[in-house]
Amino acid sequence: MKRLARLSVVLSAALAALLASAAVYAADGPTLTRVRDTGVIVIGYRPASLPFSFLDAQLRPTGYTIELCDRVVDAVRQKLQLSDLEVRRVEVASATRMPLVINGTLDLECGITTHTAERARQQAFSLTIFVAETRLMTRAGDRVESLAELRGRTVATTVGTTSIQHLAKVNEQQGLDIRILGGLDDPEGFQLLKSGRAAAFLMDDVLLRSIMAQQGAAADDYRISDTALTVEPYAIGLRKGDVQFKALVDGVLAGLYRSGEIHAIYRRWFEQPVAASGTNLKLPMSAAFRRAVANPTDSPDPERYR
Repeated sequence: MKRLARLSVVLSAALAALLASAAVYAADGPTLTRVRDTGVIVIGYRPASLPFSFLDAQLRPTGYTIELCDRVVDAVRQKLQLSDLEVRRVEVASATRMPLVINGTLDLECGITTHTAERARQQAFSLTIFVAETRLMTRAGDRVESLAELRGRTVATTVGTTSIQHLAKVNEQQGLDIRILGGLDDPEGFQLLKSGRAAAFLMDDVLLRSIMAQQGAAADDYRISDTALTVEPYAIGLRKGDVQFKALVDGVLAGLYRSGEIHAIYRRWFEQPVAASGTNLKLPMSAAFRRAVANPTDSPDPERYR
């Protein structure tokens, strides 16, 4: 009987521990629970997407999106009371960023990712952190405003992006017979234009301006179209189905928006020389993003931002 009593006590203790663990999991969700258990949070960064996510002179990830994600990490550290929380940083590219979120490798994807309804079927997204538009970059002598004007020519873009999807769709729908070349990243896509292999480079306007600003005196050799082709709401990539972690991330961003601190952060990366590189995009906050700051949204609908 004593053995049975001891077994009963052990089983009761084990059940209580299991229930307590389940309660913590339910309260924190899978991401925060895993971070608590391992003491590690994993963020994805882009190595050459200035000013959002890039490597500084010491080869440390930095940039606008990285700063926002660092604020989230601080909130996680405080919530879980993990003063020694390890931040593991994983380099990603256009083609690898979303698969690494979907398979659970990344807790936060801190780069330049457009939130679309199609992508939201496989992963979650934070509140919108920037609003871009796709445009065409050409040689300065070519005044091109639409893909139709590039019929039968070669257009470069970047693999794994909404830009290459839009280009392929319009090319097929309008029968433009455009030859599409894809760079593995935006600098490689630009090189296709610079080398003369492509007549135009299709990409988000802020990234085109960033590339242009890094060309120095040669910036005058290129032109960005006045006409916008698509609207691109950027967001931080998150694991799908983890409502608790998304609420924490969105709460951090909403707090920055509500306090107005987002404006100082924005100016640091888009309206002032970026440390080390000295690149200055001189890009004031757009009306579309100002509206998203005043009324935070995680909508993937482009019309929401027009």
